[in-house]
Amino acid sequence: SHENAFEHIEISLGVAKGSVALSRSATIEPMVPLHVQLANSTLRGVIRRLHFPLEIMLVCVRWYAAYPLSLRNLEEMMAERGVLVDHATVHRWSLKMLPVLAKVFRRRKHPVGRSWRVDETYVLVGGQWKYLYRAVDRLGQTVDFLLTARRDAAASRRFFERAIGQHDAPEKITIDKSGANIAALRGLLADCGSVIELRQSKYLNNLVEQDHRAVKRRIRPMMGFKSFYSAARLLAGIETMHMIKKGQLRCPGGLAFSHSDYFYSLAVR
Repeated sequence: SHENAFEHIEISLGVAKGSVALSRSATIEPMVPLHVQLANSTLRGVIRRLHFPLEIMLVCVRWYAAYPLSLRNLEEMMAERGVLVDHATVHRWSLKMLPVLAKVFRRRKHPVGRSWRVDETYVLVGGQWKYLYRAVDRLGQTVDFLLTARRDAAASRRFFERAIGQHDAPEKITIDKSGANIAALRGLLADCGSVIELRQSKYLNNLVEQDHRAVKRRIRPMMGFKSFYSAARLLAGIETMHMIKKGQLRCPGGLAFSHSDYFYSLAVR
């Protein structure tokens, strides 16, 4: 049964209540009823009913967002732990849950520095290259990200408006020699009246270019996304897990200890 499978996965993966790994000789507490798990979760708005314990769903989704695994890899790994879940089901869970968890993360995110490095990287979506705008501060902390269909001034401006809306205007922004980024920033500054030092430096932007690698490494086994819709949702989760690993999540009560604990805390109301 799923309940027995849940007990097995708690022992195998260390995702028991309180995020403390259990030994095989430990006493296992009764599982919280599924409807109670859902009622106490931030995911109740996107999941109507649970056919698996929420902990199992979160483990699958976290692994998919955090590690360079294919969906079939995950299906096999869960089967080895006594949980029979189809790879398409894991994909469906990810599309539903990751945007919600990413939204909760944005509310709990630590502030970033006032000097930003901005760059774009390519992402394959539906057989065509799309553009992932990303920014980090001088310490490498992720400022924001945005997937766009085009690389132009309008797309660049949407990204800057999103980032400034989350963190307020920085003191400095370093970009490459993209004319679209320059036009977007100058137009934005003219409209909002903020004073931001604009720098163009390939050397200073090495930091954000290096940071692209973590995201690229994760999406490589996917061999591209099927649609812009799924790409945007999955990238939100991948970027969220990447920021958690950098220590950018402010956890209520300071009770979490590991990256997995921080991720699971996003599902708690």
